[in-house]
Amino acid sequence: MPSHHQHHRTSVIRPMDESDLDQIVALSLLAWRPVFDSFEKVLGRVIFDRLYRPDWRTAQAEAVRATCAADGADPYVVLTSAGGEVAGFVVLARDPDESLGVVEMIAVHPKHQRSGHGRHLMSHAVKVFSADGLALMNVGTGGDPGHAPARALYESMGFTGVPLVNYYRALA
Repeated sequence: MPSHHQHHRTSVIRPMDESDLDQIVALSLLAWRPVFDSFEKVLGRVIFDRLYRPDWRTAQAEAVRATCAADGADPYVVLTSAGGEVAGFVVLARDPDESLGVVEMIAVHPKHQRSGHGRHLMSHAVKVFSADGLALMNVGTGGDPGHAPARALYESMGFTGVPLVNYYRALA
């Protein structure tokens, strides 16, 4: 059996605790660094720097804290089987009017990537939203090279991608 399924069975998912937040922020910055490097190459320095003020790490750390604390946010962490270290997290939200479950944010620490933790978090989200009786689930990601692993995971789990394009232009 491929190794990425072995961790899946032994890792544990639990609701995020306030004391997990600093660890979650730190691992998200490590996990998303390739994504932001990719964005910077695609967008160019001027647009990139205007999008993420004062810098991407500060902006993203604030976004993680705000997303985890938002009304209706349902954050979970996945723990490694060895030692129960926080390996990753997911933040779920619901749009009952649309019968829609949304994965707002998901990340796995680089040293724990390719071990099945992202799949475990997504499977957990599917179970939670199904148990809520929701009809649809959504997760958004980038079309840039930095998001290729995320797209591969979602597609392998039966998600259908609808490409959307965001255009940016510097105005001065």
